[in-house]
Amino acid sequence: MKKIMIIGCIGLAMGFTACKKNSDEGMTRMNVKITDSPGAYEAIYLSVKEIQILTSDGTSTMPVGPTPFNILNFRMGKDTLIASQDIPSGNIQEVRLVLNDSGNQVKIDGVTYALTTPSGQSSGVKLKVQESLEAGVAYTMLLDFDAAKSIVQTGNGKYILKPVIRAIPNAVSGAITGVITPSASNPKIYAIAGTDTLGTVSDATGKFWFPGVAAGTYKVEIQPVSPYINKTIENVAVVTGSVKDLGTITISQ
Repeated sequence: MKKIMIIGCIGLAMGFTACKKNSDEGMTRMNVKITDSPGAYEAIYLSVKEIQILTSDGTSTMPVGPTPFNILNFRMGKDTLIASQDIPSGNIQEVRLVLNDSGNQVKIDGVTYALTTPSGQSSGVKLKVQESLEAGVAYTMLLDFDAAKSIVQTGNGKYILKPVIRAIPNAVSGAITGVITPSASNPKIYAIAGTDTLGTVSDATGKFWFPGVAAGTYKVEIQPVSPYINKTIENVAVVTGSVKDLGTITISQ
């Protein structure tokens, strides 16, 4: 049986989530994960309030949950998703990891100590990132937390958290777009790869948009209303991190 994902305006009564046509155009799905470089501790609990992503189009705030979590559970190639949200596409200029004032702790030799953070850290741990976010292309931002360098012991036995983090952005999908003429044909469009099918509809201008498409080769089927004739485009190659533009597609009667 085909697995079908409908992208577009589908009624809730049909069991799909309603949305605006091509609502993902101009937006990028950003998933933020965190991983850890080993440190000589039994546990490090981080209480993260939010992730802020500064792009050329403004600042997007992504709430994080659940926290606190033990970052040492995500070592040796393991990671965990801490935030996921659609944000405006554009050029990333900075990523900020904002911690809560309390709830950050380190466990050493069976004893748990509070991790205080410098007063100037209230605006977040600032990470410089240079990456262009393509509309409709999903990205994963991996935050690599260096446990060994992030915790500093003071002379009076207290511990300070000064996070040392490396941000690694990666595109994890591509997209397909195009324009169907005449727009009055009101077509349904399907992108098919094996047993998986993505579906969408065109807008009033005839434009259609498939965001978050996995890399691979697709067959695009266009099914207009009568008296227009169905059309199929074979071998549509989708590459991670890019948008495949099929240009203007003319439908005959």
